[in-house]
Order: sequence, then C-alpha cells, then structure tokens
Amino acid sequence: MNILIMGCGRVGARLAAMLDENGHKVTILDTDTYSFRRLPASFSGTALFGNGIDEESLIKASIETADVFVAVTQGDNRNVMACQIAKHIFNVPRVVCRIYDPLREEMYSALGLETLSPTKIIGELLKEQIEGK
Repeated sequence: MNILIMGCGRVGARLAAMLDENGHKVTILDTDTYSFRRLPASFSGTALFGNGIDEESLIKASIETADVFVAVTQGDNRNVMACQIAKHIFNVPRVVCRIYDPLREEMYSALGLETLSPTKIIGELLKEQIEGK
C-alpha cells in the first residue's frame, strides 16, 4: 500500500517505521524537519517537510496515489482538517484520524471519519488493568 502519514512525532515515526518494515510505500510529512530524527536509519520511505493542510504539500507528498492517509499530529483540529481534505478533495480511499478529545472523536466518527482517541483507548486499558480483566 501507498501510505501518507501527517506528523512525525513518536506515534507517526513508529507507525512509519513499522509500515516501512512490512514493505509498504510510506511518506511522512511534518512541519519540523527535526522530527525526522525519530525515524530509524533503516527507514526507506520518504520524509518531507510540509503542512498536511496545504494542498501543495499534499500534492508534493503524492496524495493523489495514496491508499491511506493518517493524521497523527498533536492538534485535533489540524488532524480533522487534513483528513477532510484527504477524503473529500483528494478522494483517498482510507483516512484515519487521531483525536485526543473523546467528545470530538465521537462527533467526527458519527460524521463518517475513521477516528481513534488515545485518551479513550488508554483509559479503557487502564480500567481493565485495575479491575483485573
């Protein structure tokens, strides 16, 4: 698969490395080139400086041929906006959006975005750990 990831923080870099190891074509986009230091030396994908809500940056990152777009920056609003652009302007078949705020995550999920809320996921895992389930 051809996968475009917006955000080269800890999660984005780890996801890019794992997908690259599994043979996928990975491009990772970030507004801070220093973030690319998180990528392993073995990373054979493409790391590009750019903003995932900027159409020129997305075109440079070959969004037109992307099978999957993933937004994992620290900003819920940026992630949602980038996913909407990927889905509705560039018709990317699969778009996944990380949203920290559980209320926003539920709302955007109901509107048709594929969303993940680490806040909800970690909360559930901790509850299970505490309750021994």
